[in-house]
Amino acid sequence: MSTNKLAMAVKATTAAIAFGVATQASAISFEAGDAKVDIYGYARLNAVYDIDEQISIGSGTQSGDFSKINTGADEDNEATGYFDADAVQSRIGVRTTLPTGVMVNVEGDFRGGATGGVLRLRHAYGQYENWILGQTWSNYNSFVGGTSVLEFDGVAGDPGLRSRKAQVRYTSGPLSVSVEDSATRIEGATPKNGLPAFTARLESKSGMLAYSTAAVVQQVGYDDGTEDDSAFGYAVFGSAKLALTDTFSIQGSVNYSDGANGYLWRSGSNYYGEDAYVVNGNVETITGMSGNIGASLKAAGGTFNLVAGMTEMDWDDAEADGLAVADKHERNTNAFVNYQWSPVKSVNLGVQYGYFKVKEVSGDDGDASRLMFAAQYNF
Repeated sequence: MSTNKLAMAVKATTAAIAFGVATQASAISFEAGDAKVDIYGYARLNAVYDIDEQISIGSGTQSGDFSKINTGADEDNEATGYFDADAVQSRIGVRTTLPTGVMVNVEGDFRGGATGGVLRLRHAYGQYENWILGQTWSNYNSFVGGTSVLEFDGVAGDPGLRSRKAQVRYTSGPLSVSVEDSATRIEGATPKNGLPAFTARLESKSGMLAYSTAAVVQQVGYDDGTEDDSAFGYAVFGSAKLALTDTFSIQGSVNYSDGANGYLWRSGSNYYGEDAYVVNGNVETITGMSGNIGASLKAAGGTFNLVAGMTEMDWDDAEADGLAVADKHERNTNAFVNYQWSPVKSVNLGVQYGYFKVKEVSGDDGDASRLMFAAQYNF
């Protein structure tokens, strides 16, 4: 597969994951001198009802936030339910293609700020032949094997980093490698990023099976002017989708990390777990694992999706070394069932039930159930 075709396939898959049955919408295109310009995006409403929580556990875009789930004694408080809605997931982008073959893409949404409403940069990169330079999806990431949910933040155990990183990437057929900005988290110290992260990914398809696997290596260290230490962390994932028929598929992923839990999606308090901790001046890495499995069925004029996922971090060594980690999230679990349909071209609707559960190192746990409705208008 050529680089351009592979990039187009990834973008189409991204659009489908973002809203189930949503296909790549036709952009507004025009010529500006020798350049072709596409303006694309969508307006979107997300509305939720938290069934058994006294406050909304939603973040901007109304995705469920694991850090807001009551645990322990607070879990026993009388539940009253909570409604909330926003449109901050709405998005706009500009893609310019020059006669030289250079493509430039700048895209943003309105999730920025504490309550949304501020334009947030998502993508800002240039592509020429096999090279991509700028900010876009981390190369340690794949949408192969993902199950479509209305949840903007996706499912626990989704493969890789569901975020965008400044990077230099080279792609040759199914293989891509990159040097990326590294963001480490260390319990008990301010991290020092002495080196970038290095990634490699293999992504392809054979018959009914599409698959992706990747690895990332990063340095995890600190230097407070008095003491310093570092270690190397890594993570790997495998993801696949098996299309059993034209209307039914099963898909999923598995992830493992050691000193790279920032790449273990929906770990830690909500998004990214700590990579390591410091004891007696030494950096000790933390391991983690995650996975999910789902199924999709096209029926009744739309698509039904069912998926469950989990992330888990091993805090045993940190606890044995005397760190106060009782309230750390040991396990995050969520599951979704939804139905998505398109009543007219460029309009997508969806309804969803979501379940979230948190287990802390102390043994305290808590859960939450919520209903979600989404309406998306693409252009």
